Amino acid sequence: MKMSKEKISKTIFIVLVFLFFYAPFFAQAPKTTRILFIFDMSNSMNGEWEGGIKLDKARKLMVKMLDSIAQIPNMQVALRMYGHQYNTTPQNCGDTKLEVPFSRNNISQIKNKLLTTTAKGTTPIARSLLEAGDDFPPCANCTDVIILITDGIEACSGDPCAIALQLMQKGIKLKPYVIGIGLDVEIKKAFECFGDHFLEADNSSAFGKILETVVTQFIPSGETKVKVELLDVFKKPTETNVNMTFFDQNSGKMLYNYIHTLTAKGEPDQIKLDFGYTYKMVVNTLPPVEVNNIKIVQNAENIIKASTPQGSIIVKEERGYVLENISCIIKKSADCKTLNVQKIREEEKYIVGKYDIEIHTLPITYYKNIQVNQSKITYVDVPEPGVINIAMPSEGFGSIYVIKPYSVEWVCNINNTGKKVLLLQPGNYLAVYRPGKMQTIDASRSIQFSVRSGYSDWVRF
Repeated sequence: MKMSKEKISKTIFIVLVFLFFYAPFFAQAPKTTRILFIFDMSNSMNGEWEGGIKLDKARKLMVKMLDSIAQIPNMQVALRMYGHQYNTTPQNCGDTKLEVPFSRNNISQIKNKLLTTTAKGTTPIARSLLEAGDDFPPCANCTDVIILITDGIEACSGDPCAIALQLMQKGIKLKPYVIGIGLDVEIKKAFECFGDHFLEADNSSAFGKILETVVTQFIPSGETKVKVELLDVFKKPTETNVNMTFFDQNSGKMLYNYIHTLTAKGEPDQIKLDFGYTYKMVVNTLPPVEVNNIKIVQNAENIIKASTPQGSIIVKEERGYVLENISCIIKKSADCKTLNVQKIREEEKYIVGKYDIEIHTLPITYYKNIQVNQSKITYVDVPEPGVINIAMPSEGFGSIYVIKPYSVEWVCNINNTGKKVLLLQPGNYLAVYRPGKMQTIDASRSIQFSVRSGYSDWVRF
């Protein structure tokens, strides 16, 4: 039935109205970057630096940087200071305060506070970091950053490194950067635990460049481009269709899950990752492959590589005989830990290497050092069983054993039944039985028998 022009126009109008009013609610809000500056206002900042006062040079460069980011959308800043409320004597290790909290259009407040505050007290860095964890209001779509600007080390017996680690282990997404101003050797050692988050400025020019560089990398600029290349044995990114889980390396918190995908051009598809974390990636192959300490660089194409060469294993029956509900336990060779439980006739991929397979036939069938090769299917054939009908004159107690060249091994019990039908792998066996009503051990009977693939035989007591 054809629609009239009037109905078509009406339908188009309704769709346009819907998109105008409701589409904004379905669009994902851009991520907000929040930077908390912790500024050292201790008495040592009054020291001389390059023919001037260290504090004057540092806050002048801070004000210049703040002016440059004032109009950047989706960015908020805040200011915490320490050492500015009390004199050095007596020492006050609680001298830290959030002076300007996060809000929009607060740059002028921060500049005013920087330019009018006097440096006079001690250096409670650990206490400042600890309280800074509460300076970030709850936000589900924020990247939170701490930039600490100091010229000295902890003066109140605290441990800034331990506090920073505690914050990250709790899942608080903080990137504590320390920008040192003319630090001596002893002070540098105190900040070694921050790794590449500790940046030293030997002069005011270096301080300005470092400050600008650190802040710039956190300016929101859309989605960070990340590709994951899953490499085969030839170091080519051909592996795909496997789950990848991304964790916060510090806290262990799970952050993202993706199924790896190749585009129509055969290239790894891009994924979305927040640059504010150090990641651990687990590629959930069999066995899993881990890549640690992954750092995402904003405004650049990031490529994460993982060696995941894979081939397949299929366990199947010889001559097309159908075995039902047979499980196969797969382990890495010489490893007692179960890697996977695989059903017969099902294909599963494994990292290239050698595996041991335990197939739950009667008796259990073992294969050692099965080689899995790149992009190949390794077939493991299970011999066709034979059918053994066991007839017993009455209910009783008994067991079946397989006879090996130098041993006899238990296979299964045949208790409390007058008849039993078993599917047994080819080989030589021993059946032992005693009627339940016979209360003497001399009533036990033993019968040896053989099982042939595809044949049915009887064992009669």
